[in-house]
Amino acid sequence: MMDLNDYGVLLVEDDSNDILLIKRAFRQANLTNPIRIVEDGDQAVEYLSGQGDYSDRNQYPLPAMILLDLKLPRRSGLEVLEWIRQQPVVKRIPVVVLTCSRESADVDLAYDLGVNSYLVKPVRFQALMGMVETINTYWMRLNQYPSIVSS
Repeated sequence: MMDLNDYGVLLVEDDSNDILLIKRAFRQANLTNPIRIVEDGDQAVEYLSGQGDYSDRNQYPLPAMILLDLKLPRRSGLEVLEWIRQQPVVKRIPVVVLTCSRESADVDLAYDLGVNSYLVKPVRFQALMGMVETINTYWMRLNQYPSIVSS
């Protein structure tokens, strides 16, 4: 079982305002694990595969969970999710979609591709705080994690 103190959250988000709000919500929820941020789908794949700028696993360790937006430049969140579920090293990492899309086609496809949870970003900060606290409680404290092969 992984020691969650050594791992963080990988936030895959391209909107700088959403990044700031999510980081602020995580701080206020007293999430102790680090949040690492990549801003497009290709960066997410590079980070998770330990390639390019992300080759140092001491500096860029595998995350305990991934918060994934769907509407991303270069490679969509759904394409990233499909890639993750095909990779032996990272396929077991829990992926939570955190997006603005309520489209049933997006929800259905995300679950077809193996997402663990699908959340719609709330408009109000207090609602985002509540969502982050729930994510923290469930995914970072209560959930039992599978083995993750380190690369």
